[in-house]
Amino acid sequence: MAALTRRQATRHLQACELVALERDLTDEEKWFVLERWQESATAASPVDGAFFTPLGLARDLSLHVHGERIIDLGAGIGRLCWQCRDVTPNSNGDSARQLVCIERNPAYAAVGRKILPQARWIVADIFEVPALGLGRFDCAIANPPFGRLPRSGRRGPRYRGSRLELHVIDIAADLARQGVFLVPQDSAPFSYSGKQRYLDEPGPHYRRFTTETGIRLEPSIGIDTSGYDRQWHSTPPPTEVVIADFTERAGPGHLSRPGSPAHHRPSRVQRAPTGRA
Repeated sequence: MAALTRRQATRHLQACELVALERDLTDEEKWFVLERWQESATAASPVDGAFFTPLGLARDLSLHVHGERIIDLGAGIGRLCWQCRDVTPNSNGDSARQLVCIERNPAYAAVGRKILPQARWIVADIFEVPALGLGRFDCAIANPPFGRLPRSGRRGPRYRGSRLELHVIDIAADLARQGVFLVPQDSAPFSYSGKQRYLDEPGPHYRRFTTETGIRLEPSIGIDTSGYDRQWHSTPPPTEVVIADFTERAGPGHLSRPGSPAHHRPSRVQRAPTGRA
């Protein structure tokens, strides 16, 4: 993680002051905190492998999120879940969506509770979630920590490889009907973001994952994550948005084939102006 500039540090402190207020924050204040609170300001950030999702990218990803019960695995301060919240109240004046945010860093969760007080925030490691008895969800979402981070021997129920983001997806398969995830490009079965054309490229990490789990990861509807490269607080590896329908999980040993009905080539879509995000 790069050191904060003076401007970033000043705005981070301003965001911290807003979080410390005893009153509820306005939407404008929440936006300021979401944009300016820096993950690299905490000592645990290199261990957590945290890259907070750009708000514009989170909004694009939310287009794939359906249903009423949503779980965010590794929620950070709630940037992704914020864009997936239901802003239209039901007849009782409450949000129709039930949001559950899992975050192991208590500093992140404390900020998240201020941003999304309507969500249920649980300070826990993702590997602890299956034992929490949270019930079934319509959709699991995640921008999980990337790569070979310490797991202390813990793993998903089926996947035996080294990539933490793929363990998270394996866990999500037993929690939800659908999943929408932001993962490193080399963990996806295709390359699209930042490329001149869509390429079916299932690499060794994905091949092992789908062989051991029967889970297929599919492309989004044309989300090119490279369009948000300048909006990350720190520079992550190239990423892709992947979709999983956990109700259609194949048997062990299955590998999704280029050109099969499950695969489709996304067409590039023109983005709407991102506004604040």
